Amino acid sequence: MKKQLGKERYFVEKLDLLYEGKAKQVFLTDDPDLLIVDYKDDATAFNGEKKGTIPGKGAVNNRMSNQFFRMLEKKGIPTHYVQELSDTETVVKKAEIIPLKVIIRNVAAGSFSKKLGIEEGFQLLEPTLEFSYKNDALGDPMINDYYAIAIGAAQRNEIERIEELAFQVNDILKEAFWNLGIRLIDFKIEFGRYKGQIILADEISSDTCRLWDMETDEKLYQDRFRHDLGEVEGAYQEVFRHLGL
Repeated sequence: MKKQLGKERYFVEKLDLLYEGKAKQVFLTDDPDLLIVDYKDDATAFNGEKKGTIPGKGAVNNRMSNQFFRMLEKKGIPTHYVQELSDTETVVKKAEIIPLKVIIRNVAAGSFSKKLGIEEGFQLLEPTLEFSYKNDALGDPMINDYYAIAIGAAQRNEIERIEELAFQVNDILKEAFWNLGIRLIDFKIEFGRYKGQIILADEISSDTCRLWDMETDEKLYQDRFRHDLGEVEGAYQEVFRHLGL
């Protein structure tokens, strides 16, 4: 069935499944430049070692991602977002995903604290950026820009553009979450190539952001699943209240 996109008299039809990941299914469409992403309720942590299902999670992540993508577009960040179709489905540009996870950290937490022996919650003197090579079999190992260039994952000019955009995204998201009473501890984003341009892709959601309550430092959303803190479904639904969705 074809679905109308936006105000234009334009329709897109979902075709075959192209790819299924831990949290999303990606479908081809009758437009070679567009894909449909369908968010799932499946939850994973620790590189897929821990798995579960959180009812309503797919809708939360889809709508949260789309709200942030729209906001970032307005502030000059190019993204793959095209149009939200339903609670769990979104049309996106068919970008060639660069096989790098880009992790921005504002506060010491998680693996960063463990590796460096820095107390969780320490406010970093400036944001950090790290790359992980997207490879499930290897556990997404951490690499640097020289590794990325050497193995052909990205070129030097692409790395520089990714870093520039990543820090811009961080500034925008920090302010947005701060205004909602939330600290953006760290987050993971991905980028792709689309018609000669580097664009933000994948998602910005409860699965990819580590978020703490500003007043209490209560761990929100995905951290509740990671650390068996309980009330996971309710925590995800809190996104709707915080973001006004």
